Amino acid sequence: MQTLAAGNKPACLCWPACRFNQSAGFTLLELLVVIAIMAVATAGVSLAMRDSSQVQLEREGERLAALFEAARARSRVSGVPVRWHARQGGFRFEGLTPPALPDQWLEPTTSVVGEVELQLGPEPIIGPQEVVLMSQNKPDLRLRLATDGLRPFSVQSFNP
Repeated sequence: MQTLAAGNKPACLCWPACRFNQSAGFTLLELLVVIAIMAVATAGVSLAMRDSSQVQLEREGERLAALFEAARARSRVSGVPVRWHARQGGFRFEGLTPPALPDQWLEPTTSVVGEVELQLGPEPIIGPQEVVLMSQNKPDLRLRLATDGLRPFSVQSFNP
């Protein structure tokens, strides 16, 4: 049995060419590369298949949380109380000049569960408050925005 140790000559005169003809399978590295490519493709497909209603509701929640914090900051600076409440097709910030912050949902199918009114300032510490958003396309899909009064509003999944 011949080995290819240093100093041994190969049995075949066309050594570099016939070496590849004798291989019977894939190397471990080749298999790992294929598995990695399949994993990346699977992750891409699963992200592309996310529910669009869920994505839209999360976007609405993040935007509304940012608007709440902007209204709280403006209320503290001006010393004027700011209240937020939902209305048909949108919401309203009372206490700020009308063009100060947006008052429409990004998606017209978004609504608020129940009658909610938030007090957003001017005190730096407000009481615990929450708002539950819902998609009218999928009523079971809900998102909760909440604060404990000290921290900013955060988006959380809703568990009834």
